[in-house]
Amino acid sequence: MPKARIVVVEDEPAIRRGVSDALRLTGYDVTEAADGAAGLVEASSGGIDLVLLDLLLPRKDGLEVLAELRKVHPTRPVIILTARGGEEDRVRGLKMGADDYVVKPFSAKELLARVEAVLRRTMKPAAVIVSVKIGKGCVDLQRREVRWNSQDRTDLSETETAVLKYLIENRERAVSREELLGRVWGIGTAGLETRAVDMHVARLRAKLKDPNGDEHGDAIITVRATGYMAGPGLCVKEG
Repeated sequence: MPKARIVVVEDEPAIRRGVSDALRLTGYDVTEAADGAAGLVEASSGGIDLVLLDLLLPRKDGLEVLAELRKVHPTRPVIILTARGGEEDRVRGLKMGADDYVVKPFSAKELLARVEAVLRRTMKPAAVIVSVKIGKGCVDLQRREVRWNSQDRTDLSETETAVLKYLIENRERAVSREELLGRVWGIGTAGLETRAVDMHVARLRAKLKDPNGDEHGDAIITVRATGYMAGPGLCVKEG
């Protein structure tokens, strides 16, 4: 299961680095932002599981970031990190949709406990997908192969299987290339060009095409300016 992805939005370099290092040592995938504008971009991107958000930020205030984030991701978990410890500030942040509120100074132990608690409440365990029916064929995700009625078999690579499984797990929405890079390859866009995603999807589509020519609908749909999503040709069996 991919590790949780967390965005740390904090303008104080020492605090940002300390928080990020503590999260990485615990096993989380961390992205950093030093101001509100950059933080909003990172926090709004696909595949983010939690946002740690300071309030006193340059370029865009933390509460403004929270308000704009809620417009595009109403349920994305957010923990506010701030020196504003007054009751009025805490209530305002929570009413605007924050999931928790941690007042500076805080210990790494306390912060990690809050992070774990929020993730337990918000992260849904992925259903175990055993196989995928596609027309007259079947994709066995455990054996990593496509089988057709004619007994033709096509092997899938580990990465192709992971891409297909992730698209199916998120079949209610389009998944960006950047999110696939983070979730399947485990790296950010700086580590690999998104063209690599397109190449893997193209090979996967070819392997999901019935060799007997039977039509069964699109298995993987391209969503313009976004990425890909599982198509109507896939029928999922969960174990």
